[in-house]
Amino acid sequence: MKTLFTTTIFTLLLSFIAASSIFATDTETNNTATVWEIDRAHSAINFTINHFFTPVDGTFSDYDADVHFDPENLEESRVNVTIPVSSVDTRNERRDGHLQSDDFFNVEQWPNIQFTSHSIESRGDNEFVAIGEMTIRDVTRDFELPFTLQGVMDHPMQDDTVVAGITASAELMRTDYGVGVGDWAATAVVGDKVDIQLNLELTSGK
Repeated sequence: MKTLFTTTIFTLLLSFIAASSIFATDTETNNTATVWEIDRAHSAINFTINHFFTPVDGTFSDYDADVHFDPENLEESRVNVTIPVSSVDTRNERRDGHLQSDDFFNVEQWPNIQFTSHSIESRGDNEFVAIGEMTIRDVTRDFELPFTLQGVMDHPMQDDTVVAGITASAELMRTDYGVGVGDWAATAVVGDKVDIQLNLELTSGK
């Protein structure tokens, strides 16, 4: 009788552990933040920097973004961006080539700009900030990327699809990352402050 009782208790204990494991797995799955894909036709990564006193605009035509975002689940949310420097476009081929050279980004040695978020925090209604690190050339620094969730809605032209819009604005100093060496480290001709603007249209399946 004692052996039967012990066996029954052991069996019940194993069943409880198994049920708890299944519940934990389901909970983890349900808590995963929404995965978003970028609609490149309606998105852009732009920047502005002064040449002497005049702002010059540019963009990066190629980029990859890993966006997991849910305003109700910021703990599981993340925004990671990789930008090939070779995709820089200032509407001037000679200038683009110079930016990719050893004088500035040195694209052969350091081909990508990377932002990796460690956390995302709410800063008010539809206002958030991705806190992480920015790497340009061989320099990695703490960086905050504030962004606004412009809206979320069912996609009127794609079944079982949700569309969202995110805009982000930030600034950095190019000399903090060693972009500009020798004569180009000076900021009289090419300014130091770079204004960054991200406009992202995102889609996700329901």
